[in-house]
Amino acid sequence: MGTEESNDYNKNVDHRTAEQKAIDDWLPITSSRNAKWWYSAFHNVTAMVGAGVLGLPFAMSELGWGPGVAVMVISWIITFYTLWQMVEMHEMVPGKRFDRYHELGQYAFGEKLGLYIVVPQQLIVEVGVDIVYMVTGGKSLQKFHDTVCGDNCENIKLTYFIMIFASVHFVLSHLPNLNAISGVSLAAAVMSLSYSTIAWGASLKRGVQPNVQYGYKARSTAGTVFNFFSALGEVAFAYAGHNVVLEIQATIPSTPEKPSKGPMWKGVIVAYIVVALCYFPVAFIGYWMFGNEVSDNILITLNRPNWLIAMANMFVVIHVIGSYQIYAMPVFDMLETVLVKKLRFKPTWYLRFITRNVYVAFTMFVGISFPFFGGLLGFFGGFAFAPTTYFLPCIMWLAIYKPKRFSLSWITNWICIILGVLLMIIAPIGALRQIILQAKTYKFYS
Repeated sequence: MGTEESNDYNKNVDHRTAEQKAIDDWLPITSSRNAKWWYSAFHNVTAMVGAGVLGLPFAMSELGWGPGVAVMVISWIITFYTLWQMVEMHEMVPGKRFDRYHELGQYAFGEKLGLYIVVPQQLIVEVGVDIVYMVTGGKSLQKFHDTVCGDNCENIKLTYFIMIFASVHFVLSHLPNLNAISGVSLAAAVMSLSYSTIAWGASLKRGVQPNVQYGYKARSTAGTVFNFFSALGEVAFAYAGHNVVLEIQATIPSTPEKPSKGPMWKGVIVAYIVVALCYFPVAFIGYWMFGNEVSDNILITLNRPNWLIAMANMFVVIHVIGSYQIYAMPVFDMLETVLVKKLRFKPTWYLRFITRNVYVAFTMFVGISFPFFGGLLGFFGGFAFAPTTYFLPCIMWLAIYKPKRFSLSWITNWICIILGVLLMIIAPIGALRQIILQAKTYKFYS
């Protein structure tokens, strides 16, 4: 697509003042619109295949074979469907693009209500993911250090590893927009495939463990039920890429003849194939080999061969660096929009410098204070991922397109909404119990 065509297209529909245009060209989501379809593929893989994949065998151990396989497959199908809906809705109003999740929410539910519904949830997801990734990055660095060193090194606190991990983000966070981090994102996407393959490959190599058991681990019925609830949240966390999908699509050029949904959809299909190749083998093979003895991060269960586990942990670190950036970018966009448009600050490099460093420092501090990895995944997974991933797109679809009652579209969306709401209610209950149990033995900043 030539720039002249795209400029003509923008001229026809552009009602912004010069000042608004300058601000939009400065904000991270709308500043660069020249992404190719494969950018969408690896941004989506990086956003989706997070550290959550390493917790899937553990989630399987709390769900059991039948429910576990069903939950994994149904989640893949529902989230694929809701992602398709979001790609379709990005440009459903001719000449307008919903570049951010909350803009679509405002169109569906009204100016005020749309903001109140979407922004808190989106912020909880994005900030929550970044905090969890601070912990994951720190833990994987620690595991790498301990694996390489063996018994020859001093024991270093997790706190310091989280700080080392955060130091990378104090630099990377100053890349201006999503296109600028595409190199980081590509590296992260390749790493996610690599460590997923190591996780299930090394599990296969170890073989089915002697005395392996597939029954539920909890002693009491209540414990089993709560663990089951929590595992649902962990699976929801693994399918959490929807929060940045409109923002990723906003980086793709668009004309009336060639809308952005074409290349975006191509990228999403590739991303979802990669997701299946990462998730299903890790979840099923990991559980099959280790049964209910698997830990909440499969790489911790696999403690040899040393060089391979060290490598896998380093891959996780590189991947999480990319993922952190992808989730942080929409938060930067929101913060900078409020500062520049509402509070009338001038869009300058030092405003951006202060804002982004404060955000990185905040996520680092919370991560250091509460590193309960498994419980946090389940809690955030149910509380915030279920709405934004499983059923909010369906509600928007019903509000905007108004399909006929009892038509296929109507029934499908209502099924997704009911399952999503159930997930949102029950997953945090189980996770909160897990966090409370872990917190009993926890010492701050140990």
